[in-house]
Amino acid sequence: ELDYVNNLVSADEYLQKEKPSVIILDNKLPDGFGVDFISYIKKKYADTKIIMISGFGSARDVALENGADVFFEKPFSKDELYKSIDKLVS
Repeated sequence: ELDYVNNLVSADEYLQKEKPSVIILDNKLPDGFGVDFISYIKKKYADTKIIMISGFGSARDVALENGADVFFEKPFSKDELYKSIDKLVS
């Protein structure tokens, strides 16, 4: 099952109600950067896996250092994404 939100404030509100096993987090959001939200997620929801996506490969190191489990630079394929999700939840 897939849900989505459009910004970090909505993500925080969503996470207070729901506990997803995997979050696909874009870096550039209207109210901030996803890389800055990773450590917050990991502190509050340690078991949640994070797939970080960005149009900038330069965000890879920061995302992984902050706790992202997987990083994809746009564009990426659905197959790559599905394989990563399967690996993270199994």
